[in-house]
Amino acid sequence: QTSEIEALGLKYASARIDSSTRAHYYPGAGRITVKVFAEKGSGRLLGGQIVAVDDDSSAYLAAKRIDILATALQAGMNVDDVLNLDLAYAPPFSPVWDPVLIAVRQLVKQV
Repeated sequence: QTSEIEALGLKYASARIDSSTRAHYYPGAGRITVKVFAEKGSGRLLGGQIVAVDDDSSAYLAAKRIDILATALQAGMNVDDVLNLDLAYAPPFSPVWDPVLIAVRQLVKQV
């Protein structure tokens, strides 16, 4: 993704975090890595990557979060807009702070 952003001549920042796919105490919690990109200055969200390692539901747990980023990109959101999203909390699907929000919170510090 960085090569595409660079080809557009944009200055960007990225943040990568490792987190849990579910609440830490919930059975079957696995690891998830979220990387997000935003334009420096404007904070416009430019993209993201998500990889989850889990039991049979890993595709669902990663897709849930990819949908967040896809919707934010389609809506033209910036990192502050994404931080204001009220994402659902349910131990089988997410820790209290969703990994996407954790990654974007790190990204805000750089844009």
